[in-house]
Amino acid sequence: MKIGISLTAVLFAGSAALLGQMSADAMPGGKGGSAGGGIGADVAVCTIPDIYRWGNSNGITGYSAGTTSVNLGDVNLLWDADSDDHPRIPQNAFRYASGRLVQIGQSWCKDGFCALQLNGCGPCQPAGAGCPEILGPGCADPYSSSLNGSQGGLAPRYQCDPVSGHFTYPPQNLPAAAATIGRRMQVRIYDLNSVVWGDDATYYVDAMYLHNQDTASGNQMNNASYREFSVGNITSSGYPLNTFGPTSIGKPGIYAWEENSDTVTIEPVDFPNDGRVHVASDVIDQGDGTFRYEYAIYNYNSDDAVNGFSVPIPAGVSVSDVGFHDTNSHSGDPNATNSWITSTNGGAVSWYTSEFVQDPLANSIRWGTQYNMWFVADTAPESGVGEIEIYKTDDVATTNVFVPTAGGGDNPYDLNGDGVVNGADIGLFLALWGDLGGPGDFNGDGIVNGADFGALLAAFG
Repeated sequence: MKIGISLTAVLFAGSAALLGQMSADAMPGGKGGSAGGGIGADVAVCTIPDIYRWGNSNGITGYSAGTTSVNLGDVNLLWDADSDDHPRIPQNAFRYASGRLVQIGQSWCKDGFCALQLNGCGPCQPAGAGCPEILGPGCADPYSSSLNGSQGGLAPRYQCDPVSGHFTYPPQNLPAAAATIGRRMQVRIYDLNSVVWGDDATYYVDAMYLHNQDTASGNQMNNASYREFSVGNITSSGYPLNTFGPTSIGKPGIYAWEENSDTVTIEPVDFPNDGRVHVASDVIDQGDGTFRYEYAIYNYNSDDAVNGFSVPIPAGVSVSDVGFHDTNSHSGDPNATNSWITSTNGGAVSWYTSEFVQDPLANSIRWGTQYNMWFVADTAPESGVGEIEIYKTDDVATTNVFVPTAGGGDNPYDLNGDGVVNGADIGLFLALWGDLGGPGDFNGDGIVNGADFGALLAAFG
């Protein structure tokens, strides 16, 4: 039997109210249709029923999630096992803790083969009997969690074009899969430890169906869905993971941030002649006069990818604790895994890696992957614009994010309020020499004198 586990559990766990859960931005038929229907082919993840645990190697556990797809379109969806006219299915894991949603794991892609014609995600119009190489309108096709982790059926993301939905089939020049965790969704044991992340940390898994017929119909923006999972008690095989609650259909995992924060904003950004990234922005008041600025970029289906992000910093704002988090490719994926460079020069906080012309295998944010950036500033937020550097074209896209407000007014040594203590402030200070209190009396002893001049020199720059 194709699915290998209880069919009832796969089909009905979390699949209720399918269309009602989809976001307005991810409704089927978004860009017209294809021959034979007004919607065309439209594949989505109906539910993510469970997660299989394969075991540990060197502090990493291998997992794979079950997925049930549904054809939301009005034409048959091709499911040909011998060409790229079938879906590829990558999976990711995420953790939300202390105000930050980060990706903590990723898998290679499951290659689809044959499609059961089942109800459970909607009324099914079967495209044939048994398990044909086609999926009828409204029909569901379940893959068990163990089947989605079968190493011989997993293909690399780097041999896929997420813009067209086409990919190299069969996959080429693959290294042998490492035992236990090779090619599967790899998560460090450390990233699931409640002692480290707290009992209130929440966890999510997402999955996507990449399909060229779906893309040709203009329906590729609702292919990913996510679901929450709990972390059980660790054993010699690692932490068991158990999905629960509804599957959020048509949304990638970054949207789980909205379940944990009332202030986060998530904006889709479309690159010209390419695909889409989602940009999250949130700010946390730390209660001591400082604010933590949080950002994340989830590359949904951009082949051009992302190799840089920057946020403007007004003069006079103090920035500290600049941070970065990525998730590493694995199992022979040739792309680099080094962390990005950070900078606070030029009136901006920036994170970046090499450009495509310098290194075509640099650690850019590739499709189906999320990276995080953050810093602490001493001013409150306002609406602003961040810049995204597009890897392959070296172009820049913009996105609406939270940015720090202008500082300088709270610095008593910045007498002219231009955001920096320099020679102009010394000139103003000398003009105030001898005044009884007021500006320039930095030590509050009632007179502007040499003691205050010493304090000004200490604050220079």
